[in-house]
Amino acid sequence: MDQFEGKIAVITGGGTGMGRELCVQLAREGAHIAMCDVLDENMQQTKNLCEAVAPSGTRISTHIADVSIRSDVVAFRDAVREAHESSHINLLFNNAGIGGGGSFVDGDIEEWEKTFEVCWNGVYLCCRAFMPLLLASQEGHVINTSSVNGLWASIGPATAHTAYSSAKFAVRGFTEALINDFKLNAPHLRASIVMPGHIGTSIVINSGKILGRDPKELPEEALDEIREQAAEMGFPVENLSNEQIRQFMMQQGEMFRDAAPMNAETAATIILDGVRANRWRILVGEDASVLDEMIRARPEEAYEEGFYEELLKRTGWALGEMGRTS
Repeated sequence: MDQFEGKIAVITGGGTGMGRELCVQLAREGAHIAMCDVLDENMQQTKNLCEAVAPSGTRISTHIADVSIRSDVVAFRDAVREAHESSHINLLFNNAGIGGGGSFVDGDIEEWEKTFEVCWNGVYLCCRAFMPLLLASQEGHVINTSSVNGLWASIGPATAHTAYSSAKFAVRGFTEALINDFKLNAPHLRASIVMPGHIGTSIVINSGKILGRDPKELPEEALDEIREQAAEMGFPVENLSNEQIRQFMMQQGEMFRDAAPMNAETAATIILDGVRANRWRILVGEDASVLDEMIRARPEEAYEEGFYEELLKRTGWALGEMGRTS
C-alpha cells in the first residue's frame, strides 16, 4: 500500500502521542480516520487537528472505547462500519497502550492485569473484531505497536517491568505469526510490527490517569509508597513533602514527553514510511536500533549490569530516563 488517499484507517489510542500523529498525517493524505480512546477531550483535539489538514470530503470519526474490553471493541467496530458507511477497512493501527504493573512478585495485581490487558488484549481483540472488515478490502494492513520492550524485557536493573514487557513480547510474536498466516489465508493483507524506543508521548501521564495513579488524586499512603520506590531508584526524595512528591510525579511524566530524543510526529512519519515500503519490522529511534543490535550480538548478557551500562553509553540518557519514569 504505497498511498493512503481514500483508504479507511482505524487507529486506537488516537487521543495523544503517536496515535494522534498517525491520525493527523493520514488525514492530511486523504485517508478516512476512525479513532478510539478512553479520554474524549484528547480525542476531540485530535479530530480538530485532522479536520484542519484533511482534504474536503474526508471522514473523521471518534469513538470512546477501552480496547481491553471485548464489548467496547465490538461496539467500536460496529460504530466505525456505520460512521463510514463501509463493510471494509484498509488499515488497522493497534497503537493504544499504557505503562504499569512493574513487579509480578509484589506489585498490585489489578494494575498488572490492566496493563497487560490494554497492551496485549487490546491488540488481539481489535484484530479479531476488525478482521472481517480487513478481509473484505481489496488490500489491507495491520500495524501493531510493540516496543523496545518486545526486544528486551527490562528498563534497567533497578526496576521491575513485567506486565508491559510481557504484553509487548506477545504483540511481537503474534504479529510475526500473522505474516505467514496472511500469506497462506489472506494474501491481500500485510502485517507490520512497530518497535519504538523512547518517543515523546504522554503515556506516563495518561497511564497514571487510567490506572488510578493520577498524582493529584492519590491518597497519602500511596504517596509514601511512591516515595520509597523513588528513593530505591536513586532519586533524593526522602525529605520531600507529599505535595512535593505529587509535583515530582507530574514532572517525571512531563520530562518523558518533552525531553525525549524523538517526538511523536517524527515517529509517526517513520511508521507510515515503513507501511508504504511494506516493511514487516519497523524500528523507531536510534535507541531501538542500538538495543536491537546489542541483543542480537549478546543475548546471554542482556540482563547483566554491564549490558545496561553499555546501553546507556550508546543511547545517551534516553533509556535510562525511560526506566526512571515508566
